Formats: sequence, structure tokens, C-alpha cells
Amino acid sequence: MDAFGRLLRQHRESAGLSLRQLGAIIHFQYSHIAQVERGDRRPTEALATACDRALDADGALVEAYRSERVGASDLHRRTMLRAMTALAAAPAVAPLAGLEALRHGLGDAATPDHDEWEQIAVDYGHGYYRQPRPALMAQLTADLTVLQHQIAADPGARRPGLLQAAARLSVVVALSLVASGQIVMGRRWWQTARRVADQSGDTETRVLVRAWDVVNGCYDGRPPSAVVALSDDVLPLLRRQATSAVCGLLAGRAQALSLAGRHAEAVTAVRQLVDVAQRLPAAVVSDVESLWGWPEHRIHHTESWVYTHADRLGDAEAAQRQARHLYPASQARLRAQVQLHEAARLIRGGYIPDGLRHAADTLDALPVDLHNNSLRSVAAQVADAVPTVERSRTAFIDLADRIRA
Repeated sequence: MDAFGRLLRQHRESAGLSLRQLGAIIHFQYSHIAQVERGDRRPTEALATACDRALDADGALVEAYRSERVGASDLHRRTMLRAMTALAAAPAVAPLAGLEALRHGLGDAATPDHDEWEQIAVDYGHGYYRQPRPALMAQLTADLTVLQHQIAADPGARRPGLLQAAARLSVVVALSLVASGQIVMGRRWWQTARRVADQSGDTETRVLVRAWDVVNGCYDGRPPSAVVALSDDVLPLLRRQATSAVCGLLAGRAQALSLAGRHAEAVTAVRQLVDVAQRLPAAVVSDVESLWGWPEHRIHHTESWVYTHADRLGDAEAAQRQARHLYPASQARLRAQVQLHEAARLIRGGYIPDGLRHAADTLDALPVDLHNNSLRSVAAQVADAVPTVERSRTAFIDLADRIRA
């Protein structure tokens, strides 16, 4: 039992009130008050103020709360300074991580209550599409090294927020690894991202991590049935709110259902996606160049994929036209994926030479440094759409050779 908890219990017992009676007066759960008295739960200013008034403590409880808060803040600052100083001085730490540890230590010394990890995660959502992959991974390694030490050193109120940031940064790592063809390492990071998200206790973070895992599973060679099963496991976590995480899950689920040949269910998932997307906050829809937003072009990208696989070629063409028009210049690779959907649509419609030519032109037009595992996965779907009897064509053989290479 800490000092505040002891003082609260003394005042409550002096007033002749049970935990339940005090809870009824101040409109807090009696179990909450019991946890505070035992020291298992930190008090809030609202609780301290309500108890002070109900127990006629004449400001003693509020003063005790404020004193403990100052002490806790000072303890946190000293703990973080020790952790960051030790990390910066460690001989095995990369220079970039050591420098970042010094920066965090300086920030904690100046403003111990400031938490910048949420903004750092936001920045990585934008950097994923804009930064060269080697630079992005180098900075991620440094930031995750620092964040790991902060999580270990801070078991208090900041820990859930640190874990939420760690889960999002782990998503960026996993996506980058799979895109560069490091499938096994990418899958390990997905497992870590899920565990960290679960430890954060935040449902939105848990859904977001699994949503991106489902989307990524459509490109990394996992059996479609396994990806659909993963999306099934997440559905009970969904609430009625419209969020980018919910949209991501529905989009990935629709694509996985398509790959599994369950086209009617895939179309239903697309309709659910459109319904949720219409209720998204404007700020989420307008965040067009971030992993964490959900702009309109992602809806049409999903429609393009699902309708092409379902042989709803007119709907696919309309979705592809809208997606290509809306994609920002920074996402040329994703626009190229839609163009490969177009190639598959042409082939499925019987225009096989045109489709193969469109696929080759799309790959040729995209800079080589933007070719990655995800793009090759979509190109393989174009090749798969070619009927067996047409696979002696030179254009098909060239496409198949490019995919293998």
C-alpha cells in the first residue's frame, strides 16, 4: 500500500464508510477504489478530488496525490535518463541508435511528461512511401533500439502508449522485409507485432496490426485459406466504429477470399468495406500518403483486385480507372499494381496479347528500384490468368522469366 492509498483508507474508515458506500457517493467502482488503496492502481486527480470532498479531508488527499505525482515524475525522469545514458554509452550500439538515445535522454531531462512516440509512428506512416528502403530501415533500427529500452525501463502509465508505438513500428519493419523478399524474417516480425499490440491492451492497435498482416499475407506466399482464417480471428475485435484499421482488415479479407476462390464472399466483403469507408472521419480519408490513413484510392484498389478475380470485368475496369486517377505520385508502385490488374482483366476478357503487352509495358515503365516482392506477386497473377493453351506465346514466356528473375 502506498502513501496515498494508506491515507485514503484512513479517511474512509474514519468516516465509517465501506468501499461500496464510498463508491456509490463518488460514482467510482468500489473495486477501483480498493485497487488504489492497495497500491495496485494509480489514483487520478478526479478520484483524489472526489474522495477529498466526500470524506471532508480538507485538501489532504488532493495534496497527497499531487506530491506522489511529482515524485513519480521525478522517478520516471531519472529512470529514463539512466536507461538512455547507458544505451548511448554501450559500445555495441550503432552510432545512429546511440545518438537517438542521447536525444531522447535530453528530451526527458527537459520535459519528462512529453511523449513523442505517437508522432514518430505517424511520421513512419508517411516515410514508408517516401524514404528509400535502406534509409528507412536504418532509422527504424535506431528508433526501435531506443524504444525497446524505454519499454523495459518504464512499467508505469506510459507503457501502453510505448507498446502501441512499438506495434506500429513493427508493422513498418514487417512490410519492408516482405516487400524486399525477406519473407521468413517478415513473418517473424508479424508475430512480434501481434504480441506487442496485445500487450498494449488497445483494441484499435490490435486490429491495425492484424489488418496489415492480412493484407500482406495476400502477397507473401501464404496459403489464402490461412490468411482468410487470420481475418476470421480478428472479426470479433471489430466494433461499430469506422476506422482505417477496420477498413484495412476488410480490404485484406476481400483480397484473400478472392485468392481462395470464394468470390461471392469477396464481393460481400468489398461492399462492407465501402459501407465502413463512407463513415470514416475526413482526416482519415484525406491522409492519402500514409500507411495509417484510408484514402479513396485504396477502396478502388481493393475493388480492382476482387472484381478482376471474380470476372466482373466491367466493374473491375471502372475501379481501375478511378484508382489510377487518384493515386498520388509517391505511390507509383501501387498504381503499377492496378495496371497489372488491368492486364489480368484484359487476359480474362480474351484479349491475351493486349494483356501481356500491357503487363510488360507496366513493368518496363516502373523504375527498377521500385520493383519488389509485392509487385512480382501481382505480376504472377497476370501470368496465372493466361490459359494453358496460350502459354507458348513469347510474351508469356518473357513475363514468366521476369517474374522468376
